[in-house]
Amino acid sequence: MAETPSAAPPVYLDPDRPLDDRIADLLARMTLEEKIGQMTQRAAAIPRLGIPATSFANEALHGVARNGRATVFPQVIGLAATWDPDLIRRTGSAIGDEARAKHHAALRRHGEAGGYQGLTFWSPNVNIFRDPRWGRGQETWGEDPFLTGELASAYVMGLQGDGDAQDVPHRYLKAAACAKHFAVHSGPEALRHSFDAVVSRRDLHATYLPAFRKLVTEARVEAVMAAYNRTNGEPCCASPRLLEEILRGEWGFAGHVVSDCGALDDLHLHHRVTADAAESAALALRHGCDLECGSTFAHLAEAIDRGLVTEADVDRALARTLATRFKLGMFDPPDRVPYAAIPPEVVGCQAHRDLAYEAAVKSVVLLKNARGRLPLPPTLRSLQVVGPTAATVDALLGNYYGLNEHMTTLVEGIAGAIPEGVRLDYRPGCQLAAPNTNAHDSAVANAAKCDVTIACMGLLPLLEGEEGDAILSGAGGDRVDIALPAVQQALIRDLAQSGSSVVLVLAGGSPIALGEIADLVDAIVFAWYPGQEGGRAVADVLFGWAAPSGRLPVTFPRSVDQLPPFEDYAMRERTYRYATSEPLYPFGFGLSYTRFRYSDLAVAPSRVPAGESCAVRLVVTNAGTVQGEEVVQLYLRALAAGDPEKPAGAPQWSLVAFQRVALAPGESREVAFSVTPDRMMLVDDDGRAVLDPGRFRLVAGGCSPGPRGPALGAPEPVSAVFEVVSAGPSGCAGARHSVP
Repeated sequence: MAETPSAAPPVYLDPDRPLDDRIADLLARMTLEEKIGQMTQRAAAIPRLGIPATSFANEALHGVARNGRATVFPQVIGLAATWDPDLIRRTGSAIGDEARAKHHAALRRHGEAGGYQGLTFWSPNVNIFRDPRWGRGQETWGEDPFLTGELASAYVMGLQGDGDAQDVPHRYLKAAACAKHFAVHSGPEALRHSFDAVVSRRDLHATYLPAFRKLVTEARVEAVMAAYNRTNGEPCCASPRLLEEILRGEWGFAGHVVSDCGALDDLHLHHRVTADAAESAALALRHGCDLECGSTFAHLAEAIDRGLVTEADVDRALARTLATRFKLGMFDPPDRVPYAAIPPEVVGCQAHRDLAYEAAVKSVVLLKNARGRLPLPPTLRSLQVVGPTAATVDALLGNYYGLNEHMTTLVEGIAGAIPEGVRLDYRPGCQLAAPNTNAHDSAVANAAKCDVTIACMGLLPLLEGEEGDAILSGAGGDRVDIALPAVQQALIRDLAQSGSSVVLVLAGGSPIALGEIADLVDAIVFAWYPGQEGGRAVADVLFGWAAPSGRLPVTFPRSVDQLPPFEDYAMRERTYRYATSEPLYPFGFGLSYTRFRYSDLAVAPSRVPAGESCAVRLVVTNAGTVQGEEVVQLYLRALAAGDPEKPAGAPQWSLVAFQRVALAPGESREVAFSVTPDRMMLVDDDGRAVLDPGRFRLVAGGCSPGPRGPALGAPEPVSAVFEVVSAGPSGCAGARHSVP
């Protein structure tokens, strides 16, 4: 046990030495007490070694959060609705720039980084949004594993920076990202500290783990956060299966693992797999948890004295978090760190504001546009804005947000976009979820005098969010029902009966079931929580200064009656991949102000040797009169031998590729994709990805396959069939290819 500092020269301060040497040297100079002091979210200062205190607990889901001024981008579910990896990468990079600038400003002012001022960010959330009742679904990239992996990887690479190009002994990070919550974690919030998510091996590897795997093996995410709950009986923060066998064994993860906040206390208080805090600390440490958000690791010295773990176990874990700090340049001269010179003026700068506007515009999803009600015509004479989400910044922010002096509410955006000569009025109309105290409501009477009423309705983070934040949720942050609150439904009915044309603008972070309300209004726009530029972006879409191009990253069910029990983690009847009931709005759906046409789908070769890719080409045409952007989506379905239906247990459809395409009126463009072997594989009952020879159907279109999309106005899809054949010398049709 090292009790005194080494007398040797300080290798850990030499940026030209290999990273492993620097870490080993620093560990050798630290006492056990000092080591343990580095293993929680607030790492203590070690003055004699020149190590300042730092905060590992920082948030940046859609902008630097809880640390004052920052650019506020759309909430993650809104960013997912852009289906634009390049935009997401640029957004992540902008967030990383602001994080760096704010971190170094704190160092200059205080000499250390306080809470939420560090460079290790507990983002992104890549849990699968499997049930729309989950209040934290707004933090995710939606319900599809492939889309989640593609978009979250782009975010991670933007946030962490292009360190591979640096000519230094190790890769410097702009900031450190963290994939959370590992794994099988998506509600209910009220049960998260004690719940056991029981899931089949097939569902685990086909749905819940692929995005984590992509972030670890391809995006090189620096950290992973273990979830509160148990998965198949093992607490996620101390799971041999998840943390040792899969994360570090199969995937080769070399970064650090952090617990969710207070999760180690759950081991003895709620999961009851240990007797006390020392046992919990030892169990988590032994099985791969390196850093704790909480105070249970303070009992590690006791755990060592009791023989539950050793100082070598502490060194192994601490080496991983120290590696992250070295990669962030925390022990190096600023002139050696490529990101240390980012100026404070970058925070909230005009370029980032423009990027937030671009993201907000691209996130807006047009769900209905009867008789071309939108964009609002130049002949408009009078307009009324009503509703509980119109004039509040809460409708912009979502959860885990920063703040900015340029935050434009929906009514402010409309007021800024409306031409002079058009009368504009605003009335609240109703509260968010509670009945009006005053029975007299002037909004309905005024609607009869206006050409159009913009009804700003939906949800706010008061109703949905994390446990403790959604103060109007009666289910710990979740929703019991997914319908629009009854008071809002009543106001919309009254507005429709007044004779005014009603355009419904919905805020929210999760699907909203509309029922008959969808039939009473002329147009429906889903704005999510669109960030600081949300009001301006939504207004520009309403008036036609920008065209809607967002697509749903989640299915909108008709009601909770279409959903399995919230606590059931089996994927049957969940998401577009497994549900058999017709949705209100399908995954991938979204309308435009123009019309797109798909044609000439071709797959080459039509007989694909197992283990090889196939090339897919099709033509997309803007058949309308205005410029627009289409999100071309490619879906794959395995066909059972001798039967057109899918094999038992396989998804109905799986998204395998997508691409945004901007087209002028009348323009056609060929779009090309490559479908790789890993996209053709199915997961078997043992959790193995296998590729059996057989036939597959490809469908290209503007949303997930099914009759509902075209019935709502999506382009008619095109399809083709190809066959995977054995690549073996015998040509045996039964040959199987698999990966672990």
